[in-house]
Amino acid sequence: MATVTILVADEDRCVRDALRTAFEAENWSVREACDRATLFDALEAYQVDLVTLDLVLGAEDGLPIAHALREKWDIPILMISSKTAPEDRIRGLECGADDYIVKPFHIREVVLRVRKALELYRREISDHAIILFDHAIFDAKRGVLTNLNGSSVDLTGLERKLLALFVQHPGRILTRDEICQALHGRSWSPEDRTIDGHVARLRRKIEPTASSADRLIRSVRGVGYVFTGRVRLAREQALPARKRGDGA
Repeated sequence: MATVTILVADEDRCVRDALRTAFEAENWSVREACDRATLFDALEAYQVDLVTLDLVLGAEDGLPIAHALREKWDIPILMISSKTAPEDRIRGLECGADDYIVKPFHIREVVLRVRKALELYRREISDHAIILFDHAIFDAKRGVLTNLNGSSVDLTGLERKLLALFVQHPGRILTRDEICQALHGRSWSPEDRTIDGHVARLRRKIEPTASSADRLIRSVRGVGYVFTGRVRLAREQALPARKRGDGA
């Protein structure tokens, strides 16, 4: 298995030293950055699998740094910050972070969250799988979505492809360009609002309420979308009985 490389971006040397010690104990390779310039230099020079990013990096705000990182690199970002307000965490996630950890942190918790983020990005679910998420079961091969109460959900062809893309990459931020390539086989243009329209229509069909707190598909401002539901494989017999008259 290839060595995992983690880039620790923090202006505090003590924090960098603590994370390096913990990560190297897991046999992970560690690179360090103390400001925006050294962060992006390291990303250009090395194959990095995950970044831990301080919300304040040198004299710069970590939020635009996270946003710029997310636009170019498809790797997990764990934001580590002494800012504890809920709005700081929300802003961090909106700018592309996959997780948000508050200082002072327990080092073992950081290691576990790193493992989880790496697992999510590496997880591949077959396009023939039967997938259980939250309140529904999706048969990816047949494109059939069924609520756990047995009622079926009508999806268009594009909606089936979009849902399959999301559930095959749970927890991973998908850019609009990736989604456009998967759905239409072409690059996304900033003037193109069709992806947002597809997502909005799919949300209305699969999300139990209109509340943003219950969203299965979360917007990542300026980047794309992430499927936040808990996804797991279901056995064929776990599918609820289809109602008489339902199509295949």
